[in-house]
Formats: sequence, structure tokens, C-alpha cells
Amino acid sequence: MTKRIPVILDTDIGCDIDDTWALAMLLRSPELDTIMVATAAHNTVYRAKICAKLLERAGRHDIPVAVGIPGTPVPRDERQLNWVKEYVLKNYPGTVYEDGVSAVIRAVEQADGPVTIVAIGPMTNLGAITERAPHLTGKINLVAMIGSIEKQLDGKPGRIAEYNVVQDIPAAQKVFNARWRSMTITPLDTCGVVRLNGELYGRLVKSADPLVKDLLENYNVWSDAGGFGPAPDHSSILFDTVAVHLARTTEFLQMRQMRLRVDDQGFLLNDERGQEINVAIDWKDLEGYKQFLVNRLLGLR
Repeated sequence: MTKRIPVILDTDIGCDIDDTWALAMLLRSPELDTIMVATAAHNTVYRAKICAKLLERAGRHDIPVAVGIPGTPVPRDERQLNWVKEYVLKNYPGTVYEDGVSAVIRAVEQADGPVTIVAIGPMTNLGAITERAPHLTGKINLVAMIGSIEKQLDGKPGRIAEYNVVQDIPAAQKVFNARWRSMTITPLDTCGVVRLNGELYGRLVKSADPLVKDLLENYNVWSDAGGFGPAPDHSSILFDTVAVHLARTTEFLQMRQMRLRVDDQGFLLNDERGQEINVAIDWKDLEGYKQFLVNRLLGLR
């Protein structure tokens, strides 16, 4: 049997709903051994509550929750608050670390071999790791949903300064300058076109699987808080699921090796002095990935 890949998820769950889809996908990925979930950006305690409640309800309280570096809360972005407003974080039956960055550093230090960090939020925690434990970057395979190379949302041409960069540009610059064991990214070019609809989305709606039901319950809460009413008959863009997918395989994707840096406005630019990065630049089989994603969420693959 192939050894499972130890993974730490670094997430700003509770802002866009795609992080919740990504966490559910991670829990359904038998090749990946989730050793910790850390929260990033703004109200990191609120985000930790979502992780803890979802993990507890999934019977995965063996996974520690690490509260990342907090920032100024942005209440309008706390769109899953109604799902956790009664949840008490200290009652999580697993472990909760108040100093999330230190917890991540210890987990990497104590691991027998390399650890994969899947980063699907602003780079604040990762930037701190490069400063506090630069000796560890060579032990970390970093996979991130970040940036824009040639396209933006829904495949529209032209690069933009993407959210996970612009929320903490100095941290993103540190991350792109660090010497990771490897670095792989899914920019908007690939992750910005992933939506489920029709029969594929309908399979999830009809499912009695508890994890899928919790996922869609969160989607409804998130959609309602955004003023859209109940969740529609299709998903929003599922950016972060692609990063989870890349933690184990590049199947369905076209990869390109690039040297990149982050400029002071938050754009990713080609720079021969930059570190070599594996970039998921386009899809070979987007429909195949969507089928795979639904099957994985349903525990069928």
C-alpha cells in the first residue's frame, strides 16, 4: 500500500464557501493523511469553529485545529456564522492550538519525512513560518490556491491581483521567495472555472451522506447570509478543491514550470530570479475533474 501523504490545511474557511468544499474533499481523500487544520486571516477563531464543528460531526476529532494569526475581523465576510454561533470551540473533543503557527512548525518538525501544506487562504501564516522557521521550508511541499497568470474568474483573459495575494502582499512575497521542497499552485487560470451544476450537482443534493449534507447546509447558510436566499441549483466557484487535488496528483491538469515573484500591487510576474514553481496553467479534462470531485465527495473514489 502506498504511504499516505501527511497534509496540513491552511484555510480562511468561512469567507468564501469553497474552503468548506475543500475541507470535505480532503476528508474524503484516502491518499492524504490530514494531520492538522490551521485557520488564516481576519477572525481566525470564527474560522476554527467551522473547522472544529465540521470535523467533529464527521467523526474526525483526531485532527487538531490550530488558530492562526488573527487580523481585523471583517463581519460581512463571516457568512457561515449562523452555522457556528452556538458552537463552543473549547468543547471540541480534539485538540485546539491557540498559537497556530507554532503548532504547524512543531508538526512539521516532528514528522518523519516531508509534509504537504495546502494553503487556500491569504499567506499570513505561511509568511510567518518562513521567518520563524526558515530551516523547515526544505521539508515542506507547498500547494496553494493563489494568483492569476493569464486568466481571471470564469476564464476571462488577463491577469489580476488575486484575493489570497492582496490580503497580505508582504507575506505572499515571503512565500514566493522561500526555498520550499517544492511549490505547486493553482491560479485562477484553472481553479477559477470549476462549478458544478446539472446532474453532477443534483447527485450531491440527493445524497443522504452526512458529510455532504453538512457541506450543503453550510452552502445554504453562506448563500442566505450573502443576500442570495437558499443556495441555487449549482455550486459557486470551487477554487480551493483544485489545491486539495494537487496535493496528490496533477491528473486532469496541464502543468507548466515557471519562475514567479509577487510585485507590490499583488500581481504574479515572471522573473528568472524567482523560485521554480509548478503551475496548473490549464485543464486537460475539466469535465473529468468535476466527475472525480463529485465521486470523491460521495466516497465513491
